Amino acid sequence: MGALLFLLCFSFVSAKDEMTSSLLIGNARIDIRIERSTLRLPAKDIFRWVRSAAESVTAYYGRFPVPQVLIRITPFEGRGIRNGMAFGDRGGRITVRVGNETSPAEFASDWMLTHEMVHLAFPSVDERHHWIEEGIATYVEPIARIHAGHLKVEQMWFDLVRDMPQGLPQVGDRGLDRTHTWGRTYWGGALFCLLADVEIRRQTNNAQGLENALRGILDAGGDIRKDWNLEDVLKTGDRAVGVNVLQPLYTRMKDKPVGVDLDSLWMQLGVRSDGASVHFDDTATLSAIRRAITAGESAGARHASPSKPFTVFAGRAVGSP
Repeated sequence: MGALLFLLCFSFVSAKDEMTSSLLIGNARIDIRIERSTLRLPAKDIFRWVRSAAESVTAYYGRFPVPQVLIRITPFEGRGIRNGMAFGDRGGRITVRVGNETSPAEFASDWMLTHEMVHLAFPSVDERHHWIEEGIATYVEPIARIHAGHLKVEQMWFDLVRDMPQGLPQVGDRGLDRTHTWGRTYWGGALFCLLADVEIRRQTNNAQGLENALRGILDAGGDIRKDWNLEDVLKTGDRAVGVNVLQPLYTRMKDKPVGVDLDSLWMQLGVRSDGASVHFDDTATLSAIRRAITAGESAGARHASPSKPFTVFAGRAVGSP
């Protein structure tokens, strides 16, 4: 408790200083560094935001992805959270810009920091495969937040129904590896993940899901600090769940456009959207799979909670690099 109070009561001293605070989750350490000490926000809001994202990623993967990560926050005048990026050098780091007028509600609804933390849990692959890195982060982020109690299930499915069409191939598409538009990179990658998740669960009768494949990759040493061949990544994921889904799906989608009847898929999953809200049909063919995706019900994922509680401590680093 003393450490938490110290964090909340710490005041910035000089514009040339940097504030560095640390959060421990399980065996992992998250260092939070605020550049130039110009962020005019309560430290507790920053800490709660980082902790929420860390809780989400830990809930999905069963542990925090890397032993240590540095989150460097650059303040700007205004409000909101922008320009998040994750890197595999220096043991793992994230950079993000935070507005001086960002409200607690905006921090609570933020998806970006969780998205960047998901990147930490997947190996770096060749640039032509960037779609799978962004696709996994786009697809896993809301599920991870649901697992940690930070997002409602209805909101996730509403957003997926609204946004997933952006991932469908358009005229001139040449497959995920050869079409580098924003929609195909983020939502085409997310579509690959959704199809893989549904098919893994279908073939294993909901005993396994995409999260088990991704955990298997992470447990085999595949985090952002490592450079892997994508074929090896997918083999590792398929081996973890005991069925061949990721490799065959990649073969289908990598170098040619593959159409997906999303309306039919939503109907089978029991997701009904009227454009303003979403409703669920639990009699639909794949409704059990839909529920398992957001509940973390696959048998291999039930061991997932941090082995140790969160701990925090704080300090000031003057003129840190």
